[in-house]
Amino acid sequence: MIVHSLVNALGLMKPSHLNSRPLQVVTPRRATHKDLAVYHTRDYLAVVLDPNNATAPENDEERSSVNSEFGLEDDCPLFPGLSEYVQIVSGATLTAVSALQQHITDVAICWDGGRHHARKSQACGFCYVADCILAILALKRAIPPSVSAAEGSTVQRKPRVMYLDLDLHFSDAVSEAFLLANSPTTPQILTLSIHHASPGFFPASSQAKLPNINSDFDPFTLSIPLKQGASSSTYARIWPLVERVRSVFTPDYIVVQCGVDGLAGDPCATFNWCLGGTEGSLGWCVQRILEEWPGKKLLLGGGGYNSPNAARAWAYLTSIALGKPLDLETEIPDHAGFPLYGPSFTLDIPAGNMTDHNTKEYLDSIEVCYENVILALRNKLVG
Repeated sequence: MIVHSLVNALGLMKPSHLNSRPLQVVTPRRATHKDLAVYHTRDYLAVVLDPNNATAPENDEERSSVNSEFGLEDDCPLFPGLSEYVQIVSGATLTAVSALQQHITDVAICWDGGRHHARKSQACGFCYVADCILAILALKRAIPPSVSAAEGSTVQRKPRVMYLDLDLHFSDAVSEAFLLANSPTTPQILTLSIHHASPGFFPASSQAKLPNINSDFDPFTLSIPLKQGASSSTYARIWPLVERVRSVFTPDYIVVQCGVDGLAGDPCATFNWCLGGTEGSLGWCVQRILEEWPGKKLLLGGGGYNSPNAARAWAYLTSIALGKPLDLETEIPDHAGFPLYGPSFTLDIPAGNMTDHNTKEYLDSIEVCYENVILALRNKLVG
């Protein structure tokens, strides 16, 4: 609610703001059991979709064992309304997917989506439903027409989907779901996660490290781990690698998980990314994706534990998607959530004073690694 309230208060839904691209608000449908079962297991769905489970006594040993099996504890406890929540969150993301597939729009947004830690049969990291994975699987089934340059005729190919994760935390569930999953003859899915990775940092995954092309290497499942204090200058340095990966893979659809827990001021206090106004900022990266990358785009939410800043960020990215970015010095309008935005009461999320530990030497090592990654990716696609 806080995000949509700010988007509305900033006038992004008013016709006066829509000089470049029209904004259409679509009422999301609820995902059905069949929709969810495309990825999630029957046993997991039986638990999370049963409203009676949320009211079971906490000292019920059998229920506690089931909850543990499916990850429904700690940061993912059962709660009243969970079944509706799972259906609404996943349904909203799938509604956005349908808008792209039905050619209603070239850019669809679902800030309630982006649950990149949910697994096939387990909730994890505040994520109960794998809406990112469901979106990728749905987009994979679409068949966009293309034109053969050699023959000048319309041909069809299986669509390619690129998933780019900008969250502070590694997209473990999404990346691992598609690890080595591509057909050797018709690769369709590429995942790339830019995140922080260090001993003890969530989530623990062998895939969170820089790709090792000397081992069992999947060039379609990629990671760029950054060290503490990553700033806009660090993102500006690595961004050409991201663009080269996209250029080689040539996706028809780009799914962008726009987690904002890497922004300065987030309680995670790990990165020092700023919202906009400079090369390599979150807004700069997303604007390049939207305005310079071919293909249809799906923007999803994600992590972000400073709620007013998450609302600021997603409202600003919405304005970029409309083709008319807001001024970062825009004052927060008076509305129900106004008191949350103190003490600045402006849209901007500037960088703080954290030291960026991504040294030139470390960034050089990423570039060297990705020279080999991009070569391997190109060879796979033409092989």
